[in-house]
Amino acid sequence: HYEDIGMDISSLSVEDATINCDTLKVVLTEPNRVRQCMAIVGQWESYHIHKFMRLPIDDNSKSGVSPTLPFRSVARTYTVNKGRTQQIPSPRSVDTYDQTILVPYLESLPSTLEALKPIAKKVANKDNTIIILVCNLGQSELLVNFVCHAQSRQLDLSQVLVFCTDLETKLIVNSLGLAAFYDAVNFEKMPMEAARNYGDRRFTGMMISKVFCVHLVTQLGYNVLFQDVDVVWYRHPLEYFKLSSGDTPKFDMYFQDDGAHSVRYAPYSPNTGFYFVRAVDRTRYFFNCLVKMSDIIQQTGSHQSALTSLLNEHVSYRGLTVKILSRDDDDFPGGFHYHRRKPYMEDMIAGKVHPYIFHMSWTTNKDNKRKFFQQLGHWHNSCESGTKIESMPQHSAKLCCSAEPIVKCHYRDKPSKLSCHQSPPIDDNKGSWW
Repeated sequence: HYEDIGMDISSLSVEDATINCDTLKVVLTEPNRVRQCMAIVGQWESYHIHKFMRLPIDDNSKSGVSPTLPFRSVARTYTVNKGRTQQIPSPRSVDTYDQTILVPYLESLPSTLEALKPIAKKVANKDNTIIILVCNLGQSELLVNFVCHAQSRQLDLSQVLVFCTDLETKLIVNSLGLAAFYDAVNFEKMPMEAARNYGDRRFTGMMISKVFCVHLVTQLGYNVLFQDVDVVWYRHPLEYFKLSSGDTPKFDMYFQDDGAHSVRYAPYSPNTGFYFVRAVDRTRYFFNCLVKMSDIIQQTGSHQSALTSLLNEHVSYRGLTVKILSRDDDDFPGGFHYHRRKPYMEDMIAGKVHPYIFHMSWTTNKDNKRKFFQQLGHWHNSCESGTKIESMPQHSAKLCCSAEPIVKCHYRDKPSKLSCHQSPPIDDNKGSWW
């Protein structure tokens, strides 16, 4: 506190403060941190923040921060309460990833790109953009709902390309009238089942396949809008990213704000279930690097964490420009809003805000995603959960589409289009959301 030592810092406008600056370096830090100091030290340039904490030398020590201990260098993800939150991938996990996943992928890359080229060319419009989804059989009912929901609003899906990790899903995608790509070399070992929980083995396997598909399409020189299958559209999202004639792009990449502003996602909190990538050399190189370090996804169970760590470096070193579609704006809501922002959800249900999309993130598994969409009135898939193509009407997933939403109550304590006060809570002892 400056007043304690008789000092004061004058407030200046940005213009006055930078009038003598030809270069401006910005340090981002959360304000009002208790007992946190910042030091600017004159020496050779560094473009990283170096973090020191008063901790025991032994990382396995149960002792926490102590003012009697000297400072020591720690990882940026080290926290006072949780200690080290990111573990280093083990030699075994790195070797397993390299030999069973990365090497086969890179060896087959030229032939995979050749097979993908004609499909991508057909899907990409005049704006050179492809909308990518990745799906396995276990998640296919969410994909069907995405298509049915978009068709109920007469939104164009001609630029959608679905990467299928099994042949059963490819049949479903073809019956929906969408472009599909399946590569046996890289996808046949991926899980067919839906993930039971965030970060489990099935979840992690699908995260790696998401890295592969975006890498493939960016290497072919296309803009990419990537989204998970648990997204529904209200307006066509490409309208947001479209450039007017003569406009210069301001950003290379746009990400939905995940909402979880924890240290491992800092400073961007990018949601890897909805993002847009412009076809420039910086982004192509970024995904070239990400695909080669995806063993971190296997170790941490988090696509976001791995991508964020690389994003930080490429913004600083390569000049990559990134825009986060803020959780405080109305256009790109998701699970953060569903679970934490009741006023926003009330406005969305009442039609007072008009977002482009809704992403049912922050949700444990596929079954809850379906139930939450049904409560919101955004479920248009009339087929039963887990229906295979041969059990669908006339072997076509298109006939699962309901023009009107299928609205059901499941939980009284979650946002809903209708009052669900008579339903049980999903969280213990919670009252009605209405």
